[in-house]
Amino acid sequence: MTYVTTQDWDAGASELRSHEGVTFPDLDLCETDVQGVEFSACTFRDARFNCSRQVDVAFVNCTFVNCTFFDATFTNCKMVGSTFERCTFDIMTVEGGDWSFAQLARADLSSATLTGVRMRETDLTGARCHGGTMRDLDLSGAVLTAVDFTGCDLRGTDLSALDPATAELRNAIITVDQAISVAMALGLQIRD
Repeated sequence: MTYVTTQDWDAGASELRSHEGVTFPDLDLCETDVQGVEFSACTFRDARFNCSRQVDVAFVNCTFVNCTFFDATFTNCKMVGSTFERCTFDIMTVEGGDWSFAQLARADLSSATLTGVRMRETDLTGARCHGGTMRDLDLSGAVLTAVDFTGCDLRGTDLSALDPATAELRNAIITVDQAISVAMALGLQIRD
């Protein structure tokens, strides 16, 4: 197993285009721009992505443990099959990209803005998004049990996998079509 520290990263690891099976302990990527790098089956422990930009970066089947994403931007990035454990998402912006099969159970996305992200088969069990933005997401096949989307902007997001019996949608911003699909999932009759 290979370990890459912040010093290694600063010394040139960031110039590599791909990393496989690498452990990044206590990596500080604050105020960095990472573009076009591929990470496969890598582990990030206590990493900080504060005030950083990731563009066209692939994190495939990676594990993030106790990582901080503060004011971080991910544009057209892949997080396919990645797992997030005890991570903090604060003022994180995600635009486009594919986060399918990711494990975000119990994640607090209240301070995150996710727009146009593919999140098929993603596990969001018990996830929370109080007042955050989750617009135009493809959540088909996602696990949306016991989610709390109070006050969340969900316009344009596929809510077909939502379990309305366990979901909290109080003051959520949704379209009429979304409201109808949720009502129908609850067995309510819709009349003209």
